[in-house]
Amino acid sequence: MKKIAILVENKFEESELIYPYHRFREDYEVVLVGTEAETEYEGKAGVYKVKSDIASSDAKADEFDAVYVPGGFSPDGMRKCEATVNFVKEMNESGKIIGAICHGPWILVEADILKDIKATSVKTISTDVKNSGANWVDEETVVDGNIITARTPEDLPTHVTTFVRELEK
Repeated sequence: MKKIAILVENKFEESELIYPYHRFREDYEVVLVGTEAETEYEGKAGVYKVKSDIASSDAKADEFDAVYVPGGFSPDGMRKCEATVNFVKEMNESGKIIGAICHGPWILVEADILKDIKATSVKTISTDVKNSGANWVDEETVVDGNIITARTPEDLPTHVTTFVRELEK
């Protein structure tokens, strides 16, 4: 069974974590990877809380087939954690599928993996994505190699479907 890491940190966009989490659980093993292990993280709206399974320092690229990065403001916390950034870099170096939505590409910027990649994000971080060397476009879901990006919760159905399709290739 394929294994997906979903990154989690405080202030995650609830729909961008909950929707993919439950869809992925239908067919895959899903592990919530926080900056700390067995820690409760609260969503942006303060309605949902999730508990991490492991810390990013314990996440190894060779143990996962893909990583998914929800948005909200959680990627700002994620990119401050060296272990999280290194995990994303290792996943990319291994050619593993990387999905990111909304503010999620911030962690891809921090991991310095977007140079010459066509990508999208929420418009408010488009300058950051462009400055990282990416070709930013305003499209629902963008696939460039192993990196799959999307803009907002409205893009979730297409983004998650595309992520699963790419993972099954």
